[in-house]
Amino acid sequence: MTQVGFYGDDFTGSVDALLQYRRAGLDGVLLTGPDGDPSDGAGLAGRDVIGIAGISRSLPADDLATEVAPALVRLRDLGPRVVQYKACSTADSSPEIGSLGRVLEIARQLFPPRPVPMIFAQPDFGRYTVFGQHFASDGERVHRLDRHPIMARHPVTPIAEADLARLIGRQTWLSVGSVPWTEYADPDRLSTLINSGADAAVICDALTDDHLELVARAVLADPAQPRFMIGSGGLSLGIGRAVGSEARGLSQSKPSQVSPATDRTLALSGSASPRTRDQLRVAVAAGWRELDLFQDGVSERAVDLHRSGVPVVVHTLSRDGVEASDRVPDRLAEVAAACLDAVPETRLLSCGGDTSGSLLRRLGVRELIIEAEPWGNLAFCRASLGTGSFEVILKGGQMGTADVFEDVRQGRPHASC
Repeated sequence: MTQVGFYGDDFTGSVDALLQYRRAGLDGVLLTGPDGDPSDGAGLAGRDVIGIAGISRSLPADDLATEVAPALVRLRDLGPRVVQYKACSTADSSPEIGSLGRVLEIARQLFPPRPVPMIFAQPDFGRYTVFGQHFASDGERVHRLDRHPIMARHPVTPIAEADLARLIGRQTWLSVGSVPWTEYADPDRLSTLINSGADAAVICDALTDDHLELVARAVLADPAQPRFMIGSGGLSLGIGRAVGSEARGLSQSKPSQVSPATDRTLALSGSASPRTRDQLRVAVAAGWRELDLFQDGVSERAVDLHRSGVPVVVHTLSRDGVEASDRVPDRLAEVAAACLDAVPETRLLSCGGDTSGSLLRRLGVRELIIEAEPWGNLAFCRASLGTGSFEVILKGGQMGTADVFEDVRQGRPHASC
C-alpha cells in the first residue's frame, strides 16, 4: 500500500525527499512526470512512497496549476495517508515565481478542507524555524533567512522576510497562521491547533528531528485522508517516522560507498550560487577542464575531452544572469546527450535545482532510484531512460563540500553535504 505521495518543486529537492523517507524506513521510486510508471514494469502498487519530481519552483505563478495539479491528482488518487508538496528548505518563492501561496490555492480544490501544515525546517541541513522565524546556515554560521548571504540576494526569489507566515501570506488571499514549538508538549492540544484552526495553512516550528515527528503525528491523528502538507525534506523525515514503517525491518540507509568513475565524469551546471562557483574553482585546480556553455562547438569539445577521460564541467558562470535564460536547459541537454551517446556509462553531476529538472526531462529520464548515500544529503542515483540508464548526482546550489566534484569523480565518501 502506498503510504505517501509527494511532488517535488525541483529535482534536487525531490531526491532529498526520497532519501529522507528512505532513512525513516520507507522505500519508493521517483518519477519525472505525472504520467510516468516505474521502468521495472511492477507498477505503483506496493511501494511505500511515490514521488513525482517537478520544476514548479522556477515557474511563473500563472503556470503552476498546469504543472502541479495533474501531479497532485495522481498522487491523491493512489489513496495515500499523506500527499506532500516538497518545497525548498529556504522557502524559495515569491508572488510571481514558484508561489507557495498559489500552491495552497490549487491544493484547496483537491484535498479535504483542513488547514495545511507547513514545515520548512530541516535540522540535518541547518534549517530551523522558531516562533515562526526561519533560519538557515551558510557554512558554520546560521542566519535569519532575510539576512542570509545567499537567500537574501537570490537572483530570482530574494527573501526579504523571515516570518514565514508573512512571507507566504503575501502570495495568496488565504490566511496563513503559525504554531510555536512551545505548544508541542501536549500532543492532543497540538493536534487541535494544527487540524482545527481557522487558518488555511499553519507554519509549524521545528528545531530538532523530534519536532518534525511530533508535528507529523499530530497531523495524522486527524481522520480526514489523505492529508495535504507542504514542506522540506525535514517534513519528509517527520512523516516517514510518524507512518512507522521502520517496524517492517527495512534498512534505514543505502550503501555509503560507490566505486570511482575517474575516466567518465561529466558535470553540467546552470547554478549561479556562490558556493557552486567556489566548488568549480576547486575542481579546476584539481584538474577538471571547464567549458563555457555558450562557446561555439561546446558539445564537440566536451565529447572529445570526455572520451579522452578528462573530467569536464560545462557551466554558465562566465555570464551574469544567463542561468535564467530559456536557452540553458536546451543547451545543457544537448551537451549531456552527446556525451552520453559517446560514453554511455557516464557519471553525471548536475548542478542547480532549477536546471537539473529541465535537463533530465529533456534527456527523457523516466525515473530516479537512490543507490547509495556517500555524501550526506547528496544522493547517488541511477536515472532510467527508455533504452538504458546512467549514474547521476543532483546538486543544489547550496549543497556539497568544497571538494564535491572530486568526491563524486573518485567516489570518496563524505558525511556532510
